[in-house]
Order: sequence, then structure tokens, then C-alpha cells
Amino acid sequence: NTSLGGFSNLAVPITNTRYLVERRWYEQWKEYVETGDQNSSSFPGQIDNTELFEELDSYHLKERLVENEDFVLIPAEAWHKLLAWYGMVEVQPALERKVVDLPSLVKVEVYPVEIFLCLHSNMENVVTAQFSRADHIHTIQKVMMKQFDVVEGAETRLWMKSSDTSCERLRNVHVRVLDSCLSSGMVCLLPRLSEFRPSSRPSPHLPAPLAVSAPPLIPPLPTPTCSPGCQRNSVEEQDSYRGQPGVCGLTNLGNTCFMNSALQCLSNTPPLTEYFLRNAYLEELNFTNPLGMKGEIAEAYADVIKQMWSGRHYSVVPRIFKTKVGHFASQFLGYQQHDSQELLSFLLDGLHEDLNRVKNKEYIELRDAAGRPDQEVAEEAWRNHRRRNDSAIVDTFHGLFKSTLVCPECRKVSVTFDPFCYLSVPLPVSKDRVMEVFFVSLDPVAKPVQHRLVVPKAGKVFDLCSVLSEMTKIPANQMVVADVFNHRFYKLYHADESLSCILDRDDIFVYELNRGSVEEEGDEVVLALYLRERSHYRDYGSGSSSYGTSLFGHPLLMTVPRGQCSRDALYHLFLQRLAVDASATGPTDSQQGAGHQQQQPCEDEEEERGECLPCLPQANERQAKRKGCEARRRKLLFSIQAVNSNGTTERGMGEDGSAFSFTQPYVAMDWDPDMKKKYYNENEAEKYVKHQSMEVPHQQTTVQLQECIELFTTVETLEEENPWYCPMCKKHQLATKKLDLWSLPEVLIIHLKRFSYTKYSREKLDIIVDFPLRLVTSCLRYDLIAVSNHYGGLRDGHYTSYARNKDNGQWYYFDDSKVTYAREEQIVTNAAYLLFYHRQDKIRQPTLPAPLDSSSPTQPANDVTSPKHDGMEGATPCVNMETD
Repeated sequence: NTSLGGFSNLAVPITNTRYLVERRWYEQWKEYVETGDQNSSSFPGQIDNTELFEELDSYHLKERLVENEDFVLIPAEAWHKLLAWYGMVEVQPALERKVVDLPSLVKVEVYPVEIFLCLHSNMENVVTAQFSRADHIHTIQKVMMKQFDVVEGAETRLWMKSSDTSCERLRNVHVRVLDSCLSSGMVCLLPRLSEFRPSSRPSPHLPAPLAVSAPPLIPPLPTPTCSPGCQRNSVEEQDSYRGQPGVCGLTNLGNTCFMNSALQCLSNTPPLTEYFLRNAYLEELNFTNPLGMKGEIAEAYADVIKQMWSGRHYSVVPRIFKTKVGHFASQFLGYQQHDSQELLSFLLDGLHEDLNRVKNKEYIELRDAAGRPDQEVAEEAWRNHRRRNDSAIVDTFHGLFKSTLVCPECRKVSVTFDPFCYLSVPLPVSKDRVMEVFFVSLDPVAKPVQHRLVVPKAGKVFDLCSVLSEMTKIPANQMVVADVFNHRFYKLYHADESLSCILDRDDIFVYELNRGSVEEEGDEVVLALYLRERSHYRDYGSGSSSYGTSLFGHPLLMTVPRGQCSRDALYHLFLQRLAVDASATGPTDSQQGAGHQQQQPCEDEEEERGECLPCLPQANERQAKRKGCEARRRKLLFSIQAVNSNGTTERGMGEDGSAFSFTQPYVAMDWDPDMKKKYYNENEAEKYVKHQSMEVPHQQTTVQLQECIELFTTVETLEEENPWYCPMCKKHQLATKKLDLWSLPEVLIIHLKRFSYTKYSREKLDIIVDFPLRLVTSCLRYDLIAVSNHYGGLRDGHYTSYARNKDNGQWYYFDDSKVTYAREEQIVTNAAYLLFYHRQDKIRQPTLPAPLDSSSPTQPANDVTSPKHDGMEGATPCVNMETD
């Protein structure tokens, strides 16, 4: 279950609300309650959702949070119990989210729609508000009327403004936000009718003041003419622009670059676009297909294509198309980022079913190959496929795989031929992994050093230490690897644990420990040291009062001889570890430290208050008592408390002033705020240095497309969860399987599988796939016509596309509404994700010359109104690649 679409699937009984809780806090709470030990070191402390927020001023959620990876959803009843038991970090808001009833399923709305509200007459006064997609437009209107003191009953009209300057009237206030296509970042304008003279004709734009003043949150962009989802501009406005058909951008509706990229690739697929432009689809719309979408997807797609190829628009707004996609495929509801390949897969399947010429699908019993020639079996399989599936999509994109299965026991060979719409080819995966860690040495004045390590993906934590040992010359067995989260240790790793447990986003610290310095084994203990700052007294709800604390800085690990674990000894050890000048705080009355002399309560008062612990040797303490505390010591920098792994002081912990219990070897240094301000430079302590390994650029790996296709056709053994039933053995077998390309379509789509998912790791493979612009495979010759690109990582990124115009042969770069010229040598990058190839014998040669300015890649292509040059510039030599 993910929240990538702004929603998260609901797998619990339905109530109206759910609450988000940061996953690590929740996991620690689970461990705490499962142990049944109230004094467990896994006590979670207050509910803390800090890691879910982009910034702590506005408390905006981070983008693209993933359920069960970043957060968990809990019912309202459970939330109120947790809140009563543990409390919540001060100021943080509760992350309450509505359960929304969507077509065919129920989901939790993790990301509400955030809209900017303003009056048309005062667009500088912008108010931000969040609404559920289940809310009605009337709700927004009421909120705005109340916010801007509009008299109840006054005649009002609501307009919405997207990222460009075009506006749409929200006429039906009784529809839901979801159905109106309002998305985060849009502006809702509320003009009072008394302020404006009614227009003599309908217009998609508000009166003149809109063009003069715009909300400061949305920068003004060039005004495009309207497109699907908007009313048309006047005839004069439509006639004002003439451009190359197909050279048209698509407005980003809010994280819809994935959709725009896929649409641009399909738009520049000549046979499909010409099929829609000549209206051939109208005679083939299938309104009765139970697997289809009643022709609505095909009609919405046709509208977009006709607008893009009219030559009359800089950019079109595919709002109706987006709504239709979300209606029939709920995973695309909302306005979060998605995968362009997933959208393409849905769209091709939806278009096929909407345009299927087969009205009544007959049942066809499949025959076994039974030793028949491959050609005969393949032709039979293709005929059977066409008897149930006959559309322009099948004509253009479908081909045949040959699948060969061999039973490992009886050696039975099963050959089948299966249709495909695109090839999903794997990328060669490196056996190594790059990790970045911080090394903390024993030297108290040395800053942490950031290292970049190359470790085996299937390695252990000890392998990481071994690689780091080569760089630091510190023995690997004197290192401890820790995941540091929110100023505390989230996990301390054992040397034999798998590196796959460590995610790329984890903050990994490696600590040098002075092990083996004590003669007798077992006479030393590893202490985890937290830094805390005191605050005022307050009640944690435990029945007793204690001063409050807040964690800061990086935690430390130290090896301490068991005989030096009194608080006095630890105080001096910690001073040395933090490189604090002990003479500045002076534990005895004989030390001066001019300028730092302060009065400190005598010993009896300190012990009674439990704040400051004695730092004098016992002989000096007795002497102080004898003198009646006449020689007062200065105030300590910090006191020492036993805590749990979460850095929380529990009742009954650390009350003994002599030594600590080493079943829970976590210690906190509670700094007095004044002392911390005076002696601890927090900014300096947060600094680190970069090892030279960080300066070495990460080597880009390059593979040939040929290698990816060979990997796709390599023999593999079926996995245990997906066995094959052998008709000879009469049982399921882990057979070997081999795929071969038997027949290829007119347009071949190749999906490069850049996203890799395992139980513990997710990664995007940024290797460069060197794909040819002229491809030769299976005795067929193809030309590259389009590429969908993905820039960024797993959880964020941006989609664009390259495409070759079918009419003038020029390459263009499409980035949402912006279109620029492109050259062939620019196309092969590590961002390439989907490749579109058109068979050469089916390509119609360009009928127009290439434009004059095609050599300038930054020149906006949709600013050029007519071609002025024949001949194509910047073409590279033909590149052939044999894949047979």
C-alpha cells in the first residue's frame, strides 16, 4: 500500500478518520509493548512525527511519503489511546486524515488538496486552505465567503486558476473537489458580481484586473489558448497562433509530468495519431465491451490528440483526460507522482478495449504444441489472439513471445506463443553498492568524517567495516555501526547482519571503540551517550514531576572500564570525549579558571534536588562537609542520568548515585542551558569533513541495449511462489523458462526496468543504456521516434520526453508545457526510461522541411510559427545493432 497518489489503501474497518504516525516511533512502540516490560529500553517516549514534515515552521508533509515505510495509519480510537498514554511532542499537529469513498474502493487521503484562496479585487491577500477531495465546491465557496466577509446570500461566482493565466468557472458547486479537477497549488478566486460588469459573451478569462495582478505564490506564465477542460477563447484569440502541428506542450496539472511524458510519446507515434486524426476511431468505438470504458477513454484521448495536432495551441490542458483516467483507474486519482510506464500500460489496454472490433468474445480452448512446428503453433496462437482482440492497438503495438518451459524432473518441454504490447527488459545490476557513512574516531577534537564506500550488495556489516578500515587504518573489529535517527540510536548493528537492512536514506555512523584495553575480558562496557538540554519542570503524566529535556547533537559510543563507571569518573571521561576544558569548570575549590567562577549549592542540597552530582573525590567531599560547605564548587556543566534507548529518563532509573545498571547501557548528559550556551558550540559540533572518497565522481556505467535484450531472453528458473504445473508429472515444478522474440509489431516499445525493489532496498538504476537511433532486430529495421525520460530517484523526480515530429522529421524536447528543439546526439542519457521504435518499412517520409532554428536546443519550438529551412541539421550517422 502506498500513498503515491495522495491516498493510501484502506485495509482496516471503515471509520471516518485515520491518523498518521511516524513508522520508527510506531515500530519502537510495538517492540515496547510486545516485551511486556515497562522498564524496557525500547520505551518510545512522546509521539514524534518530526521526520514526516518538510519543515517544522509550516508542518507541511514531505512529498511522496510511503505507507509502512515512512508512516503507519491507525484508527481514531487507537490514536486517542496512544495520545493519552504517551503524549505528543509540543506544538506538532495531529495528522488526521479522512477516509474517502472513491470509485470501486475506499482510501485514506494522506495528502489533502491545498488551495490558495483570494478575492479578485484583492489578490495580494492570499489564504492557504486544505480541503478533502470528498468536499464539495460549495464547501470551498462557504469558507471563502466567511474568510473574506462576503455577505451571506450575495450572488457570487467561483473561478479556479491553474499554473498558467487561464481560468475556469466552477459552475456546478455541488460536485466534489475530486470531480472538478481542483488540485494542490491552484487558486480559487471569488469575485463579487457587484464589482464587475457582466460580460457580453462567455469568456474563459476573468475581466481585466486578473491580467494586472496575480497571486504572488504563482508566477505569471505566457497565456496559452484553452484546451479540453476549458471553454474556448474567442475566434480572434484562436486565430492568433499558428504553429507546427504536434509541437505542443501539455500543462502540468500538479505532478502530472508522468502522464504528459507518456502522452507526448504516443502523440508522436504516427500510425496511432493518424488513426485518430482521420476519425477512423469513431466507427470502431465499442460501448458494450465489459472490459472497456464505454468508449470514454478513447474519446478523451482523441480530443487531446486533435488539440495537439491542430497547430493552434502552444499548450493544451488535458484536464478531462486526467479525470477520465482517474475515474477508471483509481491508482491515478489525486495529484501525486506516478510511473509513466504504468500510465502507458493502462492507456494502451484501455484504448484497445474501447476500440476492440470484436463485440462478442468467443471461448477458445488452447491446444498444446505436441511437437508441432513452431511456425504452425505461432500462427495458431496469433489467430486465436485476433479472434478475441482486434483493434488499432493490436495492429500497431502487439507482437508474439515464444515461451519455452522445461520440467527439471521428466524433461517435458512446453512451447507456447504469447502476445505482448511492450518489452520490459532488465538492466544488468551491479553486485556492488555505494554507501555513505560518517566515521567517528576516538580523537575528541576530530570531526566526523564522511566516507563513500563501495561494498557488496549481498554483504554483511563486517564487510562495510572492512572497507572503511582500509581507508582509516582502524581495525574493523574496533568499529560499531549505528543508525542515528533524531539525535538517538535507532539501531546498533551486529557484524553479521546483512547490509540489505540498511536503507540508502539512513544516517549511518561508524564509531571507533578502544576495545581490548582492559586486561580481563568482560571488564569493560560499551556506553551509548546522549546529549540532552534541560528545560523547565513539567509533568509527563507518570505521576511524578521531573525536569524536561530535549535531545541535541550526535550521540556517541564509548568503551568504559567497568571500574570507572561511577558518576564522578564518567563526568571526567565525558569531559575528555567532548574536548571540554575541565579546568574551566574546575571540580575542586583550588582550581581557579578566572571568569567562570560561579556559586554552586552544597552537596546535601544537590543530592536532595537530584540535579547536580558531586564531582569531587570522596576525601574532598568529607573535607567539604567538615568545612560546612564553606568552599563552594562551581556549577557543573551537566549531570548524568541513566536513560533508555530512546533517550528518556524513566522512573526509578539512575537514582543510585554511584554506578549504573549495565543491562541498559544508555547514559544521558543533561546540560544546564547556561552552561551549554557558554561551553558547548552546537554549530561547531554539527560540522563534519569530507573524505577524498566523496570527491571522486561516481562512475557512470554504460551498457548496450543488446545486453538488456539478451538478459531478457536468458534461461531462468521459476521462483517457488510461481511454479509451473507439469502435465506429465502431474504436479507443480520449478521449471526453467526462456523467452524469445518471435514476431515484432510495427511500433516496438521497450521499457527499461530502472526501478529495483527488494524486501529491504529500493533503488533506481542510473546506468546509461546506449540505445541506437536505428535498430536492426529479427531481420527488421526500426527508427527511434520517441523517448520517455525520468530524472531523479525513487521518491521524487520529473518526467520529460524526446519525440520526432512525423511531418517535418525534427526532434523536439517536451517538458510539460515547454517545447524546445533537440538534436539526435542529446537523446541518449541515463534518464531514458521508455523507448519507442517505428518499423522503417512503415514510416512515411516527412512531408515538410526541418525548421531553420533546429540547431538551437534552447530555442522554444512552440514560438516558431512556420518552417523556413529544408534539410535536417545535427543528424548523427546511422547506428545499427543486431539483436538476433
